[in-house]
Amino acid sequence: PVVQIDPNHAQMTSIAAGKYDTYLRSYADAVRRYHHPVIIGFAHEMNGYWYSWGLGHTSPTAWIAAWRHVVNIFREQGAHHVIWLWTVNRIGYGIGAIRYWWPGASYVTWVGVDGYYYDPASTFGNVFGPTLQAIHQITSKPILISETAVGGRAGQAAKIPGLFAGIKRDRLLGFIWFDVGSSHPTRYWQDWRLEGHASALAAFRRGLTALR
Repeated sequence: PVVQIDPNHAQMTSIAAGKYDTYLRSYADAVRRYHHPVIIGFAHEMNGYWYSWGLGHTSPTAWIAAWRHVVNIFREQGAHHVIWLWTVNRIGYGIGAIRYWWPGASYVTWVGVDGYYYDPASTFGNVFGPTLQAIHQITSKPILISETAVGGRAGQAAKIPGLFAGIKRDRLLGFIWFDVGSSHPTRYWQDWRLEGHASALAAFRRGLTALR
């Protein structure tokens, strides 16, 4: 299971100060009782400006203090089988440098990267390449493409092979496909689904076979 904890109505400073410890300890206890690995992210895409915990709304110092506090609470409760996924948005226009948000190697298990193929010019190299290089300058932790998809405008069937090839070439852990559609598509909110797109689904299946 992959869980993203999104603190939409909580200040990072309040989390770090312990205001939500009762909830976090209860959550950690449930994870401990599950007895299986769980991938948990917290306040993802913080180097972007669209979330209250992100760039321009919360300082990296406050964000890091909150992240470390959450991890420490889980460890105190004995939830030691958590895979902590530190997730950034791909580097692009208006996106902050990721190094300022790094909480330290002892607080991260895997690094996640979120990024999408929006148009025909999108490739694995220009969507993820600069971000992967920046991550390698910070850490050698395993990397997961934690949220991605190829939109219809980008040409799903044509671009999916490159996504799989990039994952294999760069020896990444894999990717999570954002399989959601939109009734009012825009450039940034396209129909990302594979269902109903026979050529894209076929390309996806061929990519899976090639990874085995």
